Amino acid sequence: MIIIRKAKTLSERIFYIRQALENKWNKDILAEQIDADLFNQTGALPNNFAKTIPKAVSAVRALEMFKDEYLLDFINVEEIGERDKEDIDEREVEKTIIHNVKNFIMTFGHDFTFVGNQYHLEKFGHTAYPDLLFYNRELAALVAVELKRGEFKPAYLGQLSAYLRILDNEVKKPFENPSIGIVLCKKADKNFVEFLIQGYDNPMGVATYKTAEDVRKVLPSENDLLRVMDEK
Repeated sequence: MIIIRKAKTLSERIFYIRQALENKWNKDILAEQIDADLFNQTGALPNNFAKTIPKAVSAVRALEMFKDEYLLDFINVEEIGERDKEDIDEREVEKTIIHNVKNFIMTFGHDFTFVGNQYHLEKFGHTAYPDLLFYNRELAALVAVELKRGEFKPAYLGQLSAYLRILDNEVKKPFENPSIGIVLCKKADKNFVEFLIQGYDNPMGVATYKTAEDVRKVLPSENDLLRVMDEK
């Protein structure tokens, strides 16, 4: 009755029926999720926020906080080094982001504070190093970002889940919310990621990014622009 009364379209009703069934929501949580308009907020980036972030409002805020694709136009692969572009790995991209951390935060969103890169984590003698670690004031949560130079791979979620587990156990303050993880890669099949990510209990999402080089590939060359101007 709550779904029929509050959800207006058939697709929206099916969405909430599935979510309530999969996540075992009671009627109060269901009503909160519908009031928070989770249906229209879902799909920004492949994520499991609705399942892993308890409060509906917090889940929606997390969805609003992250985009499905970022334009990191301050990264110019040609200027990183003389090596083959194919050999340039995520560590080089990470270094460029650190040098432009203000630009990155402005691109990433509001209320982010930079904590560190290659942040040292340790548990039972095992060490781990998330590429980038931020804190988001609005979400009151640590945000670990894993940079990947190529296409999404399922193993990235397992790696990120391990980082989040250690962060929550060793670094997170008692008053803070569970840490959130974002895989930032060049390409990703959203349907495939959405399917896999639901199997994890840590709040995670997968986004893609473009660099200055990617933007130039889709823009006309200088000669083409001059030719068009001459024709006019």
